[in-house]
Amino acid sequence: MNSLLLTGGRVIDPANHLDGPGDLLILDGKIAAVGREAADRAPAGVEHLDARGCVVCPGLIDMHVHLREPGFTAKETIATGTAAAARGGFTSVVCMPNTAPVIDSASTVALIHERAARQASVNVFVAGAITRNLAGEELAGIGALKRAGVVAITDDGHCVQNNELMRRAMEYARMFDLPVLDHCQDYSLVTDGVAHEGYWSTALGLRGWPAAGEALMVARDILLCEATGARVHCQHLSSADSVALVREAKRRGLPVTAEACPHHFTLTDAALAGSDKFWAEDGRGVCGMEGRPDLPAWPAYDTHFKVNPPLRSAADRDALLEGLADGTIDILCTDHAPHCGFEKDVEFDYAPFGVTGLETALALALMQLHHSGRLSLPELIAKFTVAPARLLGLNKGTLSVGADADVTVFDPDRSWVFTREATASKAVNSPFYGWPLRGRVVATIVGGRKTHLASG
Repeated sequence: MNSLLLTGGRVIDPANHLDGPGDLLILDGKIAAVGREAADRAPAGVEHLDARGCVVCPGLIDMHVHLREPGFTAKETIATGTAAAARGGFTSVVCMPNTAPVIDSASTVALIHERAARQASVNVFVAGAITRNLAGEELAGIGALKRAGVVAITDDGHCVQNNELMRRAMEYARMFDLPVLDHCQDYSLVTDGVAHEGYWSTALGLRGWPAAGEALMVARDILLCEATGARVHCQHLSSADSVALVREAKRRGLPVTAEACPHHFTLTDAALAGSDKFWAEDGRGVCGMEGRPDLPAWPAYDTHFKVNPPLRSAADRDALLEGLADGTIDILCTDHAPHCGFEKDVEFDYAPFGVTGLETALALALMQLHHSGRLSLPELIAKFTVAPARLLGLNKGTLSVGADADVTVFDPDRSWVFTREATASKAVNSPFYGWPLRGRVVATIVGGRKTHLASG
């Protein structure tokens, strides 16, 4: 049941600098052979998977996912969220701690591990909270969380505003060899903003959210990183200034990393004005969408485009794309944030922030980064695999012989359309329904077992 021979694919493993045609043999849930000898070593009767025309790579890792369990299972569960992850080609996810109860204790970590062992379709890793109850007032038991098995600490969904407290958190994180993942947001600047502060927020009468509200905290974290030596990771970058700050920190040799999400490097704030304005203003920036008669339509003030941080200007999006291309931004992830339909079906000001993203991330990344010529396939795959694995210290993201047989198979050129009916998630708050996409997952294999196999 967990042995498989994949034949005829293009095997790409950035961790081992491998890129070429070949076969892959999985035996008893482990990688047994890669390359021409794989078929020769396969035992009689082993199951075959024809991967001709497809890329075979290490299983994708999403280090920024909201599974909502425990506490918010009307939005998503471990079972439904990981099923969506498998459809998107992810074999491992890291769940964020903004649950109820918050993941700020060893007992809650144990609860998630136990439920994931029974219900998850993919590997589930846990991020613990920086502060108790995400309140930003008192440090959580970082040592106890480490012993319980967390792979990082973060107050994602919130940002620690007290600089002294954040410094102490980084000192403890360095002591316990945990990366600090920060949702960079200065509350005094952002206040009650709901949209990027710029032309479209003014034209639409929406309260503005200045890009400096992110960049200030990115700068703060870089300074504290330099002072403490902790590994600092800036989550879901959205602004050009943030990219510039991270680029300079890397130039200085600081252990600072960053991630970007497909909605931020694909969309702009013009989307809030409706599809006619977005395609008129920004359609040229969306690879493969030019001149398409089947483009989706959406109205102004569509809450499926309300995210935190907000969609920003075309200049900010271009800076993200440049940062991804030149290596400033190390990691691709989704910030998969499911909500109930009734929560989004309200006025823009009152809707919660967040979109789903597990099932469309790979296709959007391929369209914007690979098919546009910005990144080669090995470079793109590295941002989904070996880069997050190294940051988090996971024994994942590689096709090395003896490694866990977590494998993603995808056709980089297959065209498809994402629909509400096809999602495995409990939530349907994606802005990409109806979009013509290019690049589709064919199979997702976790520990040698197929957890998703595309039809057709």
